[in-house]
Amino acid sequence: MKLLKTTLALAIGFTSANVLANDTITVEDIPKIKSVIQTAVSPDGEHVAFTRSLPRELYVEENGLNYSELYVVDDEGSERPYITGKVNIKSISWSADGKDIYFLAKMADDKHTALYHIPVDGGQAQQVMALKDRSISSYELSPNGKQVALLAMPAKDKSEKELKKLGFMAEVYELGLDDKQLHIVDLAKSDKPLSPDAIAIKGYVSDMNYSANGEKLLVKTQPTALIDDKYTKSQWHLFDIASKQVTMSFKTEGKLDGAELSHDGRYVAILGAEDKHDPATGRLFLADTESGEIKEWLPNFMGHISDFEWSNNSNTLNFVAQVSPESFIGQIKVGSGKYKKLVKEGKFIAGSLSISDSDKTIALRANTAKHPNEVFMVRGTKATRLSDSNPWLNDKRFAKQEALTFKARDGVEIGGVLVYPLDYEEGKRYPLIMAVHGGPESHDKNGWTTSYSDPGQMGAARGYAVFYPNYRGSTGKGVDYSKLGQNDYAGKEFDDLVDMKQYLVDMGLVDTNRVGITGGSYGGYASAWGATKLTEHFAASVMFVGVTNQLSKFGTTDISNEMYLVHARSYPWEKWQWYLERSPIYWAGQSKTPLLIMHGKDDPRVHPAQSMELYRYMKVQGKDVRLVYYPGEGHGNRKVAAQYDYSLRLMRWMDNYLMDGNKEMPAFEIDHAAKLKAVKDAKKQD
Repeated sequence: MKLLKTTLALAIGFTSANVLANDTITVEDIPKIKSVIQTAVSPDGEHVAFTRSLPRELYVEENGLNYSELYVVDDEGSERPYITGKVNIKSISWSADGKDIYFLAKMADDKHTALYHIPVDGGQAQQVMALKDRSISSYELSPNGKQVALLAMPAKDKSEKELKKLGFMAEVYELGLDDKQLHIVDLAKSDKPLSPDAIAIKGYVSDMNYSANGEKLLVKTQPTALIDDKYTKSQWHLFDIASKQVTMSFKTEGKLDGAELSHDGRYVAILGAEDKHDPATGRLFLADTESGEIKEWLPNFMGHISDFEWSNNSNTLNFVAQVSPESFIGQIKVGSGKYKKLVKEGKFIAGSLSISDSDKTIALRANTAKHPNEVFMVRGTKATRLSDSNPWLNDKRFAKQEALTFKARDGVEIGGVLVYPLDYEEGKRYPLIMAVHGGPESHDKNGWTTSYSDPGQMGAARGYAVFYPNYRGSTGKGVDYSKLGQNDYAGKEFDDLVDMKQYLVDMGLVDTNRVGITGGSYGGYASAWGATKLTEHFAASVMFVGVTNQLSKFGTTDISNEMYLVHARSYPWEKWQWYLERSPIYWAGQSKTPLLIMHGKDDPRVHPAQSMELYRYMKVQGKDVRLVYYPGEGHGNRKVAAQYDYSLRLMRWMDNYLMDGNKEMPAFEIDHAAKLKAVKDAKKQD
């Protein structure tokens, strides 16, 4: 009966959300949140083109990913829609003269993604070109606007589809994979799909970038399409367009991200790893195209560079640095090892940059504790927010949020981001949800903390303290710190979680008996560890796409080489018992923590069997455990219905044990049928 009342209340709350005033963020608000995806500043620096996510309407629209709409905003914040509705616009860029915006999309009856443009001064979007029987995955306009470099997978043999219908569908695992190819074609409107010849570059081409004079391309390759090769074997090359030859290759070791040529073509900035054991691409390198010398530009930088772009008129690099848990925008000149900060920490959490021709305007997406990603413009040292994707958030009350730093039991500095309960009263103890990030080569930032799997402000509005721990092994504090968890699965890195919990208890905020833990991927591993090995510290756990058996994880993931290089630093057969004892299944028998497991059924990174293993180990021993699979989802839920269902189950599990103090598991059903009826009835009344 209690579940029925709760379900009906949720359904009523959902249908009346637009009628009843509500000044707090609820679980029903999360599926409505929009955010800016990409920004591109116009050549004159007066406008910013951007794409914004548009969530599908729950219980109304067919299952699928969010839509992506195209807008333009001027430097005073006046916004104009260009392409909106049920569309998916991506990879936007301005023409050199600033008269058109180019983008990739499938429009109207397109079967494959094609290149489009739309006039800035008005008019309909028009297809520029398409490839025959295949999609364009990415493109780069030449600086003079006469050519375009395209990346695309080769077209499938027509007999393949016919043979599939006849039942010939055998797959040889990790063999017979196609390489993504590079094409360079004239940028002229074509009424017929093109079949251009691929440029003869060995391997799978994953990225490219034009030089300022349009004579060269930076081309990034990897040996095969395998994700492990992308992580551990990628390389940047300098490609001469006239001769169609690679003239120089840049030797870096380990993970590799973006690269860009300076305005005069002399230097290449590369975002990569310090060595093959560095878990993240946060090191900034500078390569000389004349000597071939490559060196780390900011050695020992105690943070991680996440994006950069050269100035157009000088050898000056503009960059975004993530310094846990904040970020700043910096600028550094060739020949110098010192940078200056254009926008200091504490203003926002910055994303990727885009720079005007004059170098006077920088556009970017950024978020804060009170809003998800929006369009920002930086001129000089002044940053201005230009967009407001969720005006309804302006009427919401936000809980206090702050970054914390303290010492672990062995003296290592740890910390994280704390969201206090809304209407927090000093001296009162509250239940805590500890939301652990994945990776572990990642870190939580002191910005927007609320999503379908992260309670953030929604949890705070329900009376929880929510803490995002940046345990050792997290990024944002330099390479050495990010390596602290290597060769110690679930060791000191997860002991940090206990120390963090105790710190919050000692400060008088948290009730030690009402602490829940949740997280996805490596955070799911932490949640499973919290429910088994560290069971005495956590009263409830929700594990998402998490690791439960380190032995079978190695044999079923698509990143086994990456696991060896930047996490385990050993192979399972070298210390079999150690791997077993660092697996939650080994400790399942001692669990006293109710565990909810959720997993995408098509996850290539952490096989769904990982969740099944822990479920079975706990179930047969009479533990409180539940397993929920999401068909069609991978390593994280991407579609709105699965995300919403996840949010409901996450919060119901935590409420059941931490708020209501129940001993029995909540019912497994969620009455989506009642919600569907409520939505239909509400639309009839409209």
